[in-house]
Amino acid sequence: MTTFVDVKNLSVSFGRPGHEVPAVRDVSFQIERGETMALVGESGSGKSVSALSILQLLPYPYASHPGGSILVDGNEAIGASQREMRGIRGNKISMVFQEPMTSLNPLHSIERQINEVLFLHQGLSKSQARARTVELLHLVGLQDAEDRLDAFPHQLSGGQRQRVMIAMALANNPDLLIADEPTTAVDVTIQAQLLALLKDLQARLGMAILLITHDLGVVRHMAKDVAVMKNGKIVEAGPVREIFDNPQHEYTRMLMAAEPGGHPATASPDAPTVMSAENLKVWFPIKRGVFKRTVDYVKAVDGIDVNVRAGHTVGVVGESGSGKSTLAMALLRLIKSEGPIEFDGRQIQGESFNALQPLRREMQVVFQDPFASLSPRLSIAQIIEEGLLVHDLGGDYDQRREIIAQTLVEVGLEPETMDRYPHEFSGGQRQRVAIARAMVLKPRFVVLDEPTSALDMSVQAQIVDLLRKLQRDHDLAYLFISHDLRVVRALSDEVIVMRDGKVVEQGSSDQIFDQPQTDYTRALMAAAFELRADTSGAVRT
Repeated sequence: MTTFVDVKNLSVSFGRPGHEVPAVRDVSFQIERGETMALVGESGSGKSVSALSILQLLPYPYASHPGGSILVDGNEAIGASQREMRGIRGNKISMVFQEPMTSLNPLHSIERQINEVLFLHQGLSKSQARARTVELLHLVGLQDAEDRLDAFPHQLSGGQRQRVMIAMALANNPDLLIADEPTTAVDVTIQAQLLALLKDLQARLGMAILLITHDLGVVRHMAKDVAVMKNGKIVEAGPVREIFDNPQHEYTRMLMAAEPGGHPATASPDAPTVMSAENLKVWFPIKRGVFKRTVDYVKAVDGIDVNVRAGHTVGVVGESGSGKSTLAMALLRLIKSEGPIEFDGRQIQGESFNALQPLRREMQVVFQDPFASLSPRLSIAQIIEEGLLVHDLGGDYDQRREIIAQTLVEVGLEPETMDRYPHEFSGGQRQRVAIARAMVLKPRFVVLDEPTSALDMSVQAQIVDLLRKLQRDHDLAYLFISHDLRVVRALSDEVIVMRDGKVVEQGSSDQIFDQPQTDYTRALMAAAFELRADTSGAVRT
């Protein structure tokens, strides 16, 4: 194999002259034609900065290269003119980003966005571009490609949006595809499908792939070579099999051991029920015509029974759109539903807003993305204090500060940090703040809606251990929603498998994971633990 990209002693700094902050230091790696190279490490290790340096897409002149060389097909990229880089970007090297919804223009149709690439780089006519766009959408496995041309990004699922991004990246038959966390924002079944797609496209088109990820399972499945990054440096590099079978560096061994594991805290089978529902339904009407008559319903939750006991965790799994979050919002009486709901033996279905207000303190939520769920304008103390003020708890200002400090200690944060703002914390620390905000009110029932999916694997393990400890200390009842089945197994006593608003399978965690009864559950397991895409039609594509 010949080398396509040769990175030698690359350094990257950010800031003004004399005040530079090093982000990448003396990084070297090679990407061979037709092969997959992986960069792994925790958030902030320099993976994406190294990749963006290849395309010279950093915010120059705020970013600079104190040293190093990047040869693309034998030509130096550092210091190259814009004209030279335009010949590389899109033509020789393309990139797929983590979150397609922020990469695609929400105001333009799918056809227009792919056509833009074809007009710019190939000078095709409108009819030629349309034919090529359809061809690309078929290539990436988008069903009913011709009918999707006029669709906007919000009309597609997460997996479909990522397929469109891959189609755009492949428009000019690049020699290298840089995939920056391409599967982090999708559920396990879509992840398996996208990885299978990338491997198939690589074999058919002969392109190289630079895979940036924190998921070591994906690296083992996809890559030939791997480089492990920490604090802007490569601490270990080599063939995947050698690195995984015999890691030499302490940091690499830590990453290998960081996968969420263990078992849920032992809870009494006779524990009282905290939250329950019978035959719960959430139907959204579909209205058409001049008079907006209801012609049908979207059955987001369709006749589900739930029973969550003190000290127990009920895990809810399924593909995106299966109704998991809707179920949680219905239990919390945040959306309209039908069917009896009981909290602590009290019937709350039909209760007014004012009647529910005193109970809100005992029912809390921790969301998926801590950066989106925390106000950037409030300090950590103000964020946590807000619940105390709403419920008239905690006494005076000094007493509330003391309660906040104690809660921060409980979730593993320093009390001295309470006057900082969310942007000053890492992703894992922000999620601890979100957990502290819920815990300060001493709840009895907590909905955990994908609380670990936006985090590195090592941080995931820490958050799982924290949640397990808090549950044990306070006898909490958890409803845990996730598409990461490893985390679900580590936390859950009981598991509900959902699809299209219905329960496909329900039972103890051991029963569901060790002896799944349905094709759908088996497909989820294969996607999560083996990264194997389903071909039977049991899951969506």
